[in-house]
Amino acid sequence: MGTLANGRFERKREEKIGRIIAGVIGAYLLLIVIIPLVLPTNSIPELSGRANQFDYATQDDWASWGNNDNGENSKVGHDQSIHGGDFAWSELNPVAAFVYAFGDLNCHQKHTRSWELNGNQLAMCTRDIGIMLGVVVGALIWSRRGLNRWTTRDSFLSIFQDQTIEDFYHKDQRLLAMIGLCGIGLIPMAIDGFTQLLTDYESTNFIRVITGFGAGLVAGWWFSASFSSRSQYFEGPEQVQLPANAKLVVK
Repeated sequence: MGTLANGRFERKREEKIGRIIAGVIGAYLLLIVIIPLVLPTNSIPELSGRANQFDYATQDDWASWGNNDNGENSKVGHDQSIHGGDFAWSELNPVAAFVYAFGDLNCHQKHTRSWELNGNQLAMCTRDIGIMLGVVVGALIWSRRGLNRWTTRDSFLSIFQDQTIEDFYHKDQRLLAMIGLCGIGLIPMAIDGFTQLLTDYESTNFIRVITGFGAGLVAGWWFSASFSSRSQYFEGPEQVQLPANAKLVVK
């Protein structure tokens, strides 16, 4: 079932992993909300950068792409001078700088797809906020129900009661079940995001949050299961208890 210790199964490690993932992501998510509230009003302008690159580290020189005139008709960036002026997260206090630096690197930060508090744009767009919220929930669910069952696929499915997933074990379709569940969470976000990218369709922040939440939920669940799945906590595969009395065979 879970980690074998002193002749019995326990799940302290699974609980710890789920709580760590939820705690780390949840702490950053909380900072995304708190920092705009404690910063001076209107100190963070409307932003619009690129994902996976620093755009607002400085007002000029390195990593200042976002502060340039990148064209109002471009799909990426805008003329920052008419959206509140130049911005550099390196000039903020260390905690705020970290929050906005992480957002700058990982999110496009388009102001039309982001919320603002206290007149300050949040460090992440609504989709990414939905993803992080989903990761927290997925990891917390894992911390309450997940079990180390040697492989990621068997651990992933362990949050369900054994009798509800016995059919997948009778038919040896547990990998398919895991992929299907991940697809249910990821596909709506992929459809919404790529439709925006390839057509004139523009999603809404509500849809971005919901689709992001679904993707984050399965991501937090999968990563928790992956980090928890360790064979060294068993003396052999015969100790792994699976639904439908299935046996784990190591090839």
